[in-house]
Amino acid sequence: MWRRLRSDRRAVVCMVILALEILGVLLLPPLLGLEPDVTDRAAGFWAAPSAEHWLGTDDVGRDVLARLICGGRISLLVGFASAAINLAVGVPLGLLAGYRRGAWEFWIMRLADVFQSFPSIVLILCLVTLVGASVLNLVLVIGLLGWPGIARLVYGNVLSVREKEYILAVRALGARTGTILTRNVLPNVVAPVWAALGQRVGRAILSESSLSFLGVGIRAPQASWGNLMQSATSLAVLTGRPWVWLPPGILIILTVVCLQSLGDALRDAMDPRWGARGK
Repeated sequence: MWRRLRSDRRAVVCMVILALEILGVLLLPPLLGLEPDVTDRAAGFWAAPSAEHWLGTDDVGRDVLARLICGGRISLLVGFASAAINLAVGVPLGLLAGYRRGAWEFWIMRLADVFQSFPSIVLILCLVTLVGASVLNLVLVIGLLGWPGIARLVYGNVLSVREKEYILAVRALGARTGTILTRNVLPNVVAPVWAALGQRVGRAILSESSLSFLGVGIRAPQASWGNLMQSATSLAVLTGRPWVWLPPGILIILTVVCLQSLGDALRDAMDPRWGARGK
């Protein structure tokens, strides 16, 4: 799989871009001494890009580049942590529903139907408004509301695997259900989940950006790519100060496209027949 993934130039480019983003948001602030919450009174408010402030300053004189880089920590953290919660909740529920069937299948799948019957962004918006806007609350809300898609993916794969000969053989040998699920079923159904992981991270980043843009997500003075774009709601900023909102918009698009492309490449690498069809 790794050899097939490395042979895909699109996947390699996406991995390099994502690695540079992660290293940049983690290492550049301490190395460059970036302070996203400090006001530079000498530069003033809404200062244009200069040698001192490469992306200018915002409405209270804070360095936009510092906020852009430090805000990337929040956006990427929300994206990856929410996707991890999707997996932690969705994979076990999908395994139980597909393998145990009966009441487990009925209640888990009906619960997934209930979660998926509401428009996700509206439900997230309401819950974040109720519990309060913080990084932890955003991660929990986005993560706990995104499990049905993962659960259904695992559930469908388990249904096709549970009647295979090797599963029947392990049952006949008297293995426990937990052992069968973790050692025999899960390794054979998890590949599509890894392929979908990049899409889940991208969706979580978009959800955080949308909430912050609407003013109910990450709020100032804390920075994220979403609330940096919130300044574009002003026509004067939108038309006259593109250095404030354009960089975070480009980074959001670039990150989501790279994650989506990497997910597609993982799908191709894990399924040689799909890769052959794609060529």
